[in-house]
Amino acid sequence: MTTTHWFILIGCLMLARGLMATSISRLPFTSAIVYLCVGLGLGPMVLGIFSFSPVEQSHLLETLTEIAVLVSLFSAGVKMPVPISRQRWMPAFRLAWVSMSLSVGVIATFCYFVLGLPLGAGVLLGAILAPTDPVLATDVQVRHPDDRDRLRFTLTCEAGMNDGSAFPFVMLGLGLLGAHELGDFGWRWVLVDVLWATLAAIAIGTLGGAALGRLGWMLRGKDPKHEVLDDLVGLGLIAVVYGLSVVFVAWGFLAVFFAGVALRQTELVLSGAHKDRQGLLVPEKSKDDPGAEAPPTNMPLTVSAESLVFKEHLERLSELTLVLLLGGMVSMHDWNWRSVGTALFLFVVARPLSVMIGLLGSDSSMRIRGITAWFGVRGIGSLYYLMYAINHGLPVSLSRELIQITIVVIMLSIVVHGTSVKPLLERFWRRKQR
Repeated sequence: MTTTHWFILIGCLMLARGLMATSISRLPFTSAIVYLCVGLGLGPMVLGIFSFSPVEQSHLLETLTEIAVLVSLFSAGVKMPVPISRQRWMPAFRLAWVSMSLSVGVIATFCYFVLGLPLGAGVLLGAILAPTDPVLATDVQVRHPDDRDRLRFTLTCEAGMNDGSAFPFVMLGLGLLGAHELGDFGWRWVLVDVLWATLAAIAIGTLGGAALGRLGWMLRGKDPKHEVLDDLVGLGLIAVVYGLSVVFVAWGFLAVFFAGVALRQTELVLSGAHKDRQGLLVPEKSKDDPGAEAPPTNMPLTVSAESLVFKEHLERLSELTLVLLLGGMVSMHDWNWRSVGTALFLFVVARPLSVMIGLLGSDSSMRIRGITAWFGVRGIGSLYYLMYAINHGLPVSLSRELIQITIVVIMLSIVVHGTSVKPLLERFWRRKQR
């Protein structure tokens, strides 16, 4: 396909998605399944009109997925409720760090003993598949900046953090394969890749978001009123925080998420809006989701709130484009027992087991634990980690097999989770209301 054909195809899909938004929202499955079906129909498996090689286009694909994940992580961060409390955040922290680490270990064990992969490749594949995706999981995430639902908050917060917490395991896998320096007995990996990169990312993101929140609030308070272009400011914060993270060898995904969290927290603290929750919440329920509270009507104008709509539009565009490309990456021989078996093991064993262990002793109900264990959506984040590994020394002999497994897992996740999310959540909300 030529560039002109791509313009026409993506343009038609965007028009159809925009004009049929209401009809698509009423379907019993997610919009990502529609994009995937179009990609599969035009790709090598059916019509063969286009194909997309992850190896040959790895640098382009790494950049596209990187941008998509960054925008999605920032959007997730600015939707976190105010104020931050230990009771609300602790389950998400457990999922993002404890459950994610357990999942990497379980997947690595499966790859080593069942698939016969080297230990380094198993750890790397575990790091690629363990994180949940912030781009494709919009149907189970926080809907608006003051959504108080605990299930959606936990899933959103987990997806925001585990895209950063998985990076040390990516580097560990590459190190075991000889493509990254781990240091004697792994000291460099522990001190630099785990401790420094994680803590520095949280610090950079928190300081950047808080500083922008205070600066934006100060400029808006000037007389005459100072105009702030919220969309550009939000994108600028993403770029600056991510760039500083790269300079200081920190995990940029984690920094961008915490920048969004700190920005929103700072703006609402300065406005005093967090002191009077009754004045902000409207007790009506959303028509599309009976479990969601309607967004507040008198929220103060802030960078985080005003730029959120634009970021969500970018999320939809990136979801459409990247899921469409997935259809051009897969062929019939990619669907073998190794790739399908890994997907089933991840959905049925690795994810549920790691979530249940990670949430032991928490105050989360068994219903929330069960739904959380099931909705571990894999998607654009996994694709980014795969491209990152390919571009940073993953041996060619392993690249093809890891590509096969990852792409099949993502596709099956889109289909399996995309068809079950709405029925299960509707049943969950009905039981919750009763």
